[in-house]
Amino acid sequence: DVFGYAADDALTVVSVLMLREGRVVDSACYYFGADEIVDHDAFSSFMISFYSTRQIPKSILLPPVLQLDSEGSEGLWLSEKAGYKVTVKTPQRGEARKMVELANENALRAKTVRNARNRQSEEVLEELAQLLSLEVVPERIEAYDISNIGSETIVGGMVVFEDGRPLRSAYKKFNMKTVTGVDDYGSMREMLQRRFSRYQSPEEEDPGFKRLPDLIL
Repeated sequence: DVFGYAADDALTVVSVLMLREGRVVDSACYYFGADEIVDHDAFSSFMISFYSTRQIPKSILLPPVLQLDSEGSEGLWLSEKAGYKVTVKTPQRGEARKMVELANENALRAKTVRNARNRQSEEVLEELAQLLSLEVVPERIEAYDISNIGSETIVGGMVVFEDGRPLRSAYKKFNMKTVTGVDDYGSMREMLQRRFSRYQSPEEEDPGFKRLPDLIL
């Protein structure tokens, strides 16, 4: 596996190229805040998390900014978990160095695209705030709707956008408990009451309910 890195004052990207038998079979990019992957301990934690559920290769190549070594605690952990010797190194020349540079280029490209998307989202949200005369730019938007299948199956849906992008992990579905018959107003009332009563509950542990939206649709 070959890791790459790119960062600016807004975003950090770690890219991974997965080589098997001399060819790239998969790749991925991981996004962090500007100050999240800045030291040895932070990257070490990322590596341990990354390989906790993946096959560990016999060789891992890193750029200089992400230095770890085979004999450090991370290298020993990787070898112990894999059941064979795992080499972790920062190549200085040759084909291995070129692969690290390629991984760095992937990280830089991903960072550029994500930053452009973020700027576009910010512009759209600022325009939305102006059109709706909102006091703040809506960082979190929640949208609700009701679906009736006959008169017995009534389901409410909540979708969430954060910073202009869908936050699918926070989507919720509500099966109506008190409404009978086709009553969209009553169903919407029940869904909103249940959603915001969960926000007010001190026992609530679901992070999807623990933040108030700036805009409800």
